[in-house]
Amino acid sequence: MPHRILVIDDDTSITNVLKRGLGYEGFAVDVANSGTEGLEIAREREPDLVILDIMMPGMDGLEVCRRLRAVDERLPILMLTAKDAAADQVLGLETGADDYILKPFVFEVLLARVRALLRRREPAAREVLRYQDLSLDTASRLARRGDREITLTTTEYELLLLFLRNPERVLTRDIIMEKVWGYDFEGNFNILEVYVRYLRSKLEENGEKRLIQTVRGAGYVLRDRE
Repeated sequence: MPHRILVIDDDTSITNVLKRGLGYEGFAVDVANSGTEGLEIAREREPDLVILDIMMPGMDGLEVCRRLRAVDERLPILMLTAKDAAADQVLGLETGADDYILKPFVFEVLLARVRALLRRREPAAREVLRYQDLSLDTASRLARRGDREITLTTTEYELLLLFLRNPERVLTRDIIMEKVWGYDFEGNFNILEVYVRYLRSKLEENGEKRLIQTVRGAGYVLRDRE
């Protein structure tokens, strides 16, 4: 079955372009012109990915994102925004988006982002990776600190998987962006910093020691000491 994509945007010119373009690429596409309508469609037909405008009248995209994320932490959400300020982009990420793309956008770039997000949902062969008291089951996509179970979003899972496959190796920001997001993010690492913060928050929720360390001027490393 084709992947189902839900596009939520009050601009019909954009929804028409995406419905036609994504449909041509073999996706099943649902369209909503408001946040409320989008949530109703998501309840009726569970999407594999959501493309979501931020600035909409009534319920804006940030609130829609919060509600979608509360139901499914692993649902890939790609935000569309005309706001290019770093603070606006970070706000979208902190609300729960996996990625964002600026308007006006090139369809081929958006399509590449969509495919990259969907690839992260593909099931992997079962493997349990461990470092110290941290473990990750690649089949269930659940992490643990000791006996405590940790549910991860799709992006958090991919980021932790990369660290656990490369313990005690310093990973540059460029390498992480390429391996997790799958493209050159043009030097804007806000998205990476936000997701490292997300992941640390979950891994250290009960006061556990920090395992994801910042290497100033370089990147990040999974190790039990700074």
